[in-house]
Amino acid sequence: MFTQILQDALFSAIAAIGFAAISRPPSTAYPLCALIAAAGHSLRFILMSDAVAGMHIIPATLAASLLIGTLAVLVTPMFRIPAETCLFPSLLPMIPGIYAYKAFAGLALCLFSGNQETFSHSFFLFGYNAMTCSCILLCMVTGAVIPLFVLKKIAFQATR
Repeated sequence: MFTQILQDALFSAIAAIGFAAISRPPSTAYPLCALIAAAGHSLRFILMSDAVAGMHIIPATLAASLLIGTLAVLVTPMFRIPAETCLFPSLLPMIPGIYAYKAFAGLALCLFSGNQETFSHSFFLFGYNAMTCSCILLCMVTGAVIPLFVLKKIAFQATR
């Protein structure tokens, strides 16, 4: 399991660096984005694993985004970087793309279903995946914003 955690951390760090490169932050922000994303995504992976907690993806995402937000707020002032510079690229690897894809696939199956049984099953798939995707996104935003408000004095030190 340790190698799976390291692999998850590595891929999320690479994705965070790629997302950070879009906004062209200072060069000191890239390692921070990678470390914060790796820590958050690994926490979500650990919480979701059956060996540890077996938690559903929604509360695990909330805990991971709280960690990402807290780390971004606490670490970035030391490098004179706004917390948002590392916060948002570190969150992006946790976007629930598979749930969004399955939601739209379920919707398409609803539209092209020939009978009520197929429609009902497809609509269930659409509803479940759409609600899961929405709840994950809501937890990501909530978990990232809470540390910004709770640690307001620290969070806005870099912009002064």
